[in-house]
Amino acid sequence: MSVRSDAIRVLAAAATAGILLGLVGCAAGTGAPAASDPSAEWAAPPAGAAVDYQLGGAYEPASEVGVVGRDRSAEPAPGVYSVCYVNGFQTQPGELDTWDADLLLHDDGEVVFDPDWPDEALLDTSTADRRERIAAQVVPWIDGCADAGFDAVEFDNLDTYTRSDGALTLDANLALAAAFVDAAHSAGLAAGQKNSAEDAAVLHDDAGFDFAVTEECAAYQECGAYRAVYGDALIDIEYSDELPRSFAEMCADEDSPVSMVLRDRDLLTPADEGYVFETCTG
Repeated sequence: MSVRSDAIRVLAAAATAGILLGLVGCAAGTGAPAASDPSAEWAAPPAGAAVDYQLGGAYEPASEVGVVGRDRSAEPAPGVYSVCYVNGFQTQPGELDTWDADLLLHDDGEVVFDPDWPDEALLDTSTADRRERIAAQVVPWIDGCADAGFDAVEFDNLDTYTRSDGALTLDANLALAAAFVDAAHSAGLAAGQKNSAEDAAVLHDDAGFDFAVTEECAAYQECGAYRAVYGDALIDIEYSDELPRSFAEMCADEDSPVSMVLRDRDLLTPADEGYVFETCTG
């Protein structure tokens, strides 16, 4: 079964359960998503706009900021293009018990957690049935982002297959990602790929992502991989604790994304000690 056909099957099952507003289809043999609601429209973030990334807590963005990323539990920032963060392939901290046990990846009977985020368990995308049930839980979050007034949604941890010791595959994650993208488009949201530079081309072409959100692509010299696929439809967050050179130098580098922000790694608010925020425009 193709990735796109699998995506249709996921969404059809979810719609039957009353979860989606409408079915999402596609032209046979193509990678282009087609929203079931012909009135649904979406647009990628404005290229070159100053960005703030506020997953650690919402606050009023600086006057120069035109794009703000916030968690799905927060309200969108008024007056700017707002991106809703959804952890689509791992559990969020504190939400482990909201998932059926068999939707969590297991190894020798033990739940597999992300080694860098030990309170986030990997979701088991290995079968069509599990992907349908994961979509049934995530799609309402996507709809919630749209209902709240966000303009786009970004999906994190697309690369769980790389830390699953072979239990998960890129193809399986692509199938679920395609379902998420189609659900976002049906809800009138642009869909953003989060990280996974090595898979940018296939995530764009096969899953249908409209833009990318990256962390430290300038520090790790990965921006070119994203720009080759998305052009200027790219948002980059650099972190102040691991800069290979000054942020001013990174801003001046023509290979850097046109929308780049410097933040503290904990994404603190201005009221917190250690808060860092700097853009290339001011």
